[in-house]
Amino acid sequence: MSETTLPAETTHSHAAGDGVIKPGYDPRLANEDLAPLKNQNWTSYNFFAFWMSDVHSVGGYLTAGSLFALGLVAWQVLIALLIGITIVYFLCNLVARPSQRTGTPYPVASRIPFGVLGANIPAIIRGLIAVAWYGIQTYLASAALIVVALRLDPGLGPWADVDQHGFLGLSALGWLGFGVMWVLQAVVFWRGMEAIKKFIDFCGPAVYLTMFLLAAYLVWKAGWSNLDFNLAEGGKTLTGWPAWQETIIAIALVVSYFSGPMLNYGDFARYGKTFGAVKKGNFLGLPVNFLVFAILVVVTAAATRPVFGEILTDPVETVARLDNTFAIVLGALTFMIATIGINIVANFVSPAFDFSNVSPQKISWRAGGMIAAVGSVLITPWNLYNSPDTIHYTLDVLGAFIGPLYGVLIADYYLVKRQTVVVDDLYTLRSEGTYYYVKGYNPVAVIATAVAAVIGVLVVFFASSDVAAFSWFIGAGIAFAIYLALKNQIPATAPATVPAATPES
Repeated sequence: MSETTLPAETTHSHAAGDGVIKPGYDPRLANEDLAPLKNQNWTSYNFFAFWMSDVHSVGGYLTAGSLFALGLVAWQVLIALLIGITIVYFLCNLVARPSQRTGTPYPVASRIPFGVLGANIPAIIRGLIAVAWYGIQTYLASAALIVVALRLDPGLGPWADVDQHGFLGLSALGWLGFGVMWVLQAVVFWRGMEAIKKFIDFCGPAVYLTMFLLAAYLVWKAGWSNLDFNLAEGGKTLTGWPAWQETIIAIALVVSYFSGPMLNYGDFARYGKTFGAVKKGNFLGLPVNFLVFAILVVVTAAATRPVFGEILTDPVETVARLDNTFAIVLGALTFMIATIGINIVANFVSPAFDFSNVSPQKISWRAGGMIAAVGSVLITPWNLYNSPDTIHYTLDVLGAFIGPLYGVLIADYYLVKRQTVVVDDLYTLRSEGTYYYVKGYNPVAVIATAVAAVIGVLVVFFASSDVAAFSWFIGAGIAFAIYLALKNQIPATAPATVPAATPES
């Protein structure tokens, strides 16, 4: 197959970083956004801030709060959150290593198991899932903006009523708020990864301060002696094995919630100075940070009952009930900014790389992100995240698709390829390239993903809700097992003709 070479060592400054395009890189596989980075300069704090922005969102708060609907008491919810996030920590470290070592984003790292063209399969799946999450988080951020608007001008109330002025399940004011959030996020994203890094460095600490102030105020108003940490719906909690069964389900839901950013964590790990910096940032941002966040969620929710007469697990609604306009505006704006932060890093950057990977010549990193932004409106995301049951169902379906992609990548990189990567062959369509396989596709990876995803979806639709909560684990485990079982059927490739990136000592 003929191959067009690009100018040698192209190193222009670019929105996604300085990618180095070497002679021999095929333009159908490479642009400056996808090429290996020349400079990797993120420190452990940057990754810590990334996870703070990811965790401290309205969506994260709602997901943690929704676990009480399972009939768990506060300490059981804390256990579920901590165990779940510790699992996420270890899984993130695994998926981060190939991208940090090669300086490539997730869709390029996916070429290792799927093939240089087959990687478009996980890229498109992950990109479409990111579109769904982008819409959901934009909607949640817009809810905070509407709280501010109604507080400043109560006369807007009728326009916030979907029955009086609504379209496709969202009020006129809701559409306006969604549009404003959509534009603000696009502006930050358009300025590039360096601007995004600075933005998330600010977002995480800012929302922490607000959450501490909100929790302290509510506890002061309620009185510590009046707090009841039995937050289950209706006050009815489970005991014995049923309680532990629901705790295990809650752990699975936590992993499912983070499964999206976990899968494409390589999009950010590629910027790490060292893998040690990535791991340290992950540890501070996940187990340590999430424990503090979870305690704040539990204490705040417990204090809402004596203060407002009912348990509130939505931070925006909690802020809206305060009796101080300044506090309402400050709190709502903080949650809005925090949600913008998580949305950009987890659901804007990912599809930007994913869609660019499909056609590097025609779709730049910025163009890929804007495709996702437009798609997020078309799915009417406010209908996907409007109740605890809907939240869990959404997570189950997404997990059924994300799990298999994770399982294949980990099985191939660690147990088949033994962490050896021929970086330059990730960008060649030559038939002798290491990752060409069969016409650019690794059939074993495709089969493992397809079978596992189908089984995962069947579980979600036809098994009990308790079993469906484990869709990510089921998909990842089945794909992992199938890939290893068929590893001897992976098409052989010619010996590497360029130096390989060997495992670190």
